Amino acid sequence: MEPTRITEILDRPGSRDLLARDITRLAYVARDGTPRCVPMAFTWNGTHIVMCTSTNAPKLASLRRNPAVALTIDTEVHPPTILLLRGRADLDVVEGIPDEFLQMNGSYTMTPDQRAAWEAEVRSLYDGMVRIVVTPTWAKLIDFETTLPTAVEQLVRQRSERQA
Repeated sequence: MEPTRITEILDRPGSRDLLARDITRLAYVARDGTPRCVPMAFTWNGTHIVMCTSTNAPKLASLRRNPAVALTIDTEVHPPTILLLRGRADLDVVEGIPDEFLQMNGSYTMTPDQRAAWEAEVRSLYDGMVRIVVTPTWAKLIDFETTLPTAVEQLVRQRSERQA
């Protein structure tokens, strides 16, 4: 998919709303060759999806071996709005806690005291983390008004052809 097309999709209001959410589902191929899909907190910096994980997370070995990933960000209402992304995961080992980790966990409702306690716990637990940075190479927004899943789009076209 051309980068300009990806940008056009990600700049749509529905995509921007989804990119401001808290959780994505990260799909990758595990060490044993089977698929995995895990929910992860994320942040969108305008170019990349950034997720953070512990330096000992099992998914890291899998991502080093095969960095191809897929992401899903969606709503919980009917009809859902769904942003599907594909890309490559680049891993960035950092000392301490990445700013993105603190940002992506900042939208949860916490009192100032709860936030301070949470951040102190995080800082005491992690000496470092790994930033999983995904640059989208493919994107599709499904809103069930202007866009549909590809298979449904095909069925709608076929029905129109039959009725013509």
